[in-house]
Amino acid sequence: LHQASGRKACEAWMLNAKWTIIMTMLHTLSFFLATLTLINAFQMQNARVLCSFRHVHWHLATTSSSDGDPTISLEDYLKDHHGIFVQALLSKNDKVWKAIRQEGSSSTIFAPSDQDFVDLGDKRRMQFMDDRNKETVEKIASYHVIGEPVTAEELFASGGVITMGGEIQVDRSITGGMFGFWGKEDGGVTINGAKVMQTINIGDSIIHSVDTLVSPNILWRYMDQLRIPGSS
Repeated sequence: LHQASGRKACEAWMLNAKWTIIMTMLHTLSFFLATLTLINAFQMQNARVLCSFRHVHWHLATTSSSDGDPTISLEDYLKDHHGIFVQALLSKNDKVWKAIRQEGSSSTIFAPSDQDFVDLGDKRRMQFMDDRNKETVEKIASYHVIGEPVTAEELFASGGVITMGGEIQVDRSITGGMFGFWGKEDGGVTINGAKVMQTINIGDSIIHSVDTLVSPNILWRYMDQLRIPGSS
């Protein structure tokens, strides 16, 4: 009887010890999560305070001194500074290219650099030249042009824009953080994931230089086919 009583007491003590350990761990976890929440709130507050300041400097830094030069046509500027973009995409869509070349036109163009096309790799660059991909290439091109001027400030304040190809998402770029959390807005803008690197006015049109294509990635699935499924 004495041994049974001692065993029960020991089991009760062990159970109590386990619950004590569990509660201690829960309290520690709660404290850790609360600390992270406070850090995140502090960083977001700092981001909001600095947002307007950074936006002004971002816009000033990304506007070229060629703004307003009446001697530079939109077509010539694109050919000189974004030659592969013109050759591989814009010139393949007659409607888009006509709108850009029309005298007195006012457009917004999201233009990747030649190096951005090099970074796509040989396979994707060759796909732009393949006649089987004509419809897909035309669609990709159309996502890079808006039929009216959209300024850097308007992009920064928007959540999306309607291009000649359809709607694409606009976000504010984030730097820092860990695992997708606790990053800070850096005053920049991304267009469907492509970051705006520079903005320049050519006549009544605006060119936003971006670091990659802004068209939906799903369009790559339709490469090497004669037409996009469901299209007319």
